[in-house]
Amino acid sequence: MREAIIIGGGLAGLSAAIYLGRARRDVLVIDAGHSMAVWEPDVQNYLGFPEGISGEALLERGREQAIRFDAKFVEDRIVETSGRCGEFVLKGDHDEYRARRLIIATGLTHLPPEIPGVKECLGHSMFFCKDCDGYRVQGKTLVIMGATDDAVEYALSMLMYSPKVYLVTNGEEPRWDECHAKWMEEYEIPYHTGRVVSINHEKRQIKGLCFEGGRELAADYLFTVRGDAYHNGLAISLGAAVDADGQVEVDHCMQTSVKGLYAAGCVTPANCQMVIAAGQGARAAQAINRDLFEEDIATHALRRFRQVQVRTEATLPEVVE
Repeated sequence: MREAIIIGGGLAGLSAAIYLGRARRDVLVIDAGHSMAVWEPDVQNYLGFPEGISGEALLERGREQAIRFDAKFVEDRIVETSGRCGEFVLKGDHDEYRARRLIIATGLTHLPPEIPGVKECLGHSMFFCKDCDGYRVQGKTLVIMGATDDAVEYALSMLMYSPKVYLVTNGEEPRWDECHAKWMEEYEIPYHTGRVVSINHEKRQIKGLCFEGGRELAADYLFTVRGDAYHNGLAISLGAAVDADGQVEVDHCMQTSVKGLYAAGCVTPANCQMVIAAGQGARAAQAINRDLFEEDIATHALRRFRQVQVRTEATLPEVVE
């Protein structure tokens, strides 16, 4: 029986592991190795790295830091969850685990367009987040792919970074409302409704978008607002509430609607920012440490721990004459 188990070894899970390890809690991180941080070759907005750092290197450093504070790691994929506060039971592909408290830090997956050439450009010239990657594309030719109000607002926001912004619906009829249509006209945002059949790229750098009929539009970078798939299945199986988008609902301490079950990072309404995910992991860990402390006081477990200390270790200060 672990005091705490964290499912997910991304930025939220690693941050929680560091805090719980430093609180001298018996903490295990179960990681399936699917953090989206590895998609980002150059993280420029994580505090403390003025020259930037790759997502993979950030994960590696976080793992080393957690291990330094005695957090344990295992590579496994959890396929079934059950139990309640005090004894959550997790069944993985390789083993079974039990914990008094549980953190779900399973994140999400951005859904890239299913277009030949897109996957090769992920994180290099094809992006999902303007807050993360808008700064790096200043002055370039930018394409926003989408057909909704969100896509229009995305295109408008990118004008802060470049005057050359256009919108592609990829074969869909525009679904933006009249207000957004007027904004498109007012701010002179061109758009194209043709279906994109492939991405012309060289060494992961986009050169253009190829449409049905043979037309190609020059472009440097592509942003998409297709959507996200939240990995919320484990939380839901334990009874946790999710919102309309599929994000796991949490309170100010990152506890879900199920007592003893916490969630942190991009599986919650975290705006999918690495630094926010890390902060949420820290908050969840602090709340769990406090929760375990209060339970240990109430059940006299801390008293039993203290009795062992008194019997086996020096507990009084030395008298200096």
